[in-house]
Amino acid sequence: MAKEFAYKAKDPSGKTISGKTTADDMSLVAAGLKDKGLIPISITPVSGISKELTLPGFLGGKVDLKELAIVSRQFATMVDSGLTLVRALGVLAEQTEDRILATTLAQVRGDVEQGASLSAALAKHPKVFSDLYVAMIRAGEAGGNLDQVLTRLSTTLEKQVELRRTVKSAMTYPVVVVCVVFIIVTAMLVFIVPTFSKLFAQLHAKLPAPTQFVVDVSHIVASVYAIVLVAAVVVVVVLFRQWIKTDVGRLTFDTAKLKIPILGKVVHKASLARFTNTLASLVSSGVPIVDALDIVADTSGNRVIELALRDAREGIRNGRPLAMMLAEHPVMPGMVTQMIDTGEQTGSLDVLLQKIADFYDAEVKATVDALTSILEPILIVIIGAVVGGIVICLYLPMFDYIKAVQNLGNSG
Repeated sequence: MAKEFAYKAKDPSGKTISGKTTADDMSLVAAGLKDKGLIPISITPVSGISKELTLPGFLGGKVDLKELAIVSRQFATMVDSGLTLVRALGVLAEQTEDRILATTLAQVRGDVEQGASLSAALAKHPKVFSDLYVAMIRAGEAGGNLDQVLTRLSTTLEKQVELRRTVKSAMTYPVVVVCVVFIIVTAMLVFIVPTFSKLFAQLHAKLPAPTQFVVDVSHIVASVYAIVLVAAVVVVVVLFRQWIKTDVGRLTFDTAKLKIPILGKVVHKASLARFTNTLASLVSSGVPIVDALDIVADTSGNRVIELALRDAREGIRNGRPLAMMLAEHPVMPGMVTQMIDTGEQTGSLDVLLQKIADFYDAEVKATVDALTSILEPILIVIIGAVVGGIVICLYLPMFDYIKAVQNLGNSG
């Protein structure tokens, strides 16, 4: 039996529209509004117990990207199934275990309920929702395809999470090995070398240069000078972190990262994958290319690529093609610029950008796998060389002492 429902919805221009309609249930009302290009905010029966239907929304503090990706996927599913914004945001706020996320969702829900657009409500929480996120939501609202944009956005976030995981996995093994080597060497210098030093002192033997070096380092590590050394390291680290916050420091550091043997390739390919995937999502969502490049530049993760994108943005404003502008920067491989050129000429830029992103995602994974297989034996050799080198240095005087005793016995 048909019932009367009151509704609030957003039109493509962002204007809030209120009205009443009749339908068998709320889902049919939501579907009818979507068919008209409207985004449902709330739907309530005119009589009886008020029931709201809603879309899902997002967060408001510092939230892990993986958590945001999960919520985004749930949001997309709810919107696609016909839930209204207010109700879905409420559902997400109730079911998430992240306190910051839950609080932010509740705040976004309140703003939307009072008539704010979803993008405007999300924009109030920049620590949770990036410019990329807000821009895509705004484009979805304007185009009346918020459910599709949310699906695309959740896929983009999931790829970013996977890319981060892949890059981190490339760094975890060598970092762990370096830490283990540091602990072992420090333990040897503090506990083992001093024992040998006392023995050498009793023998009154002249120590070989390698042995003397290890003994001197042990004295420094085991003495008050170690505190000075640690303090110096802390100061250097603090100064370095302050330096890379400057424009010159960040550009220099990011340029150096791209030139690191092997690891530089991972950083470069990961940055290219991030920029092309993000740009593809923005363009396919209907965000103007100039605005999209501005957002992508901020999220590229590398100052060298950021400068190339900002230069390209200015070139586009002056009527030059994107591919031509990017080709002027060595950091952009020829394959990237050629495929972008093809995309511009055929009107399928978003499709070609996504193909580039998929290619570099696969390249990053392949490079990381190759890097891990190469680093493992190299690091094992380094561990053996460092530990074995210290042991050999400690036993060198013993060999000399034994030879001296043998010579005395022979001469006697």
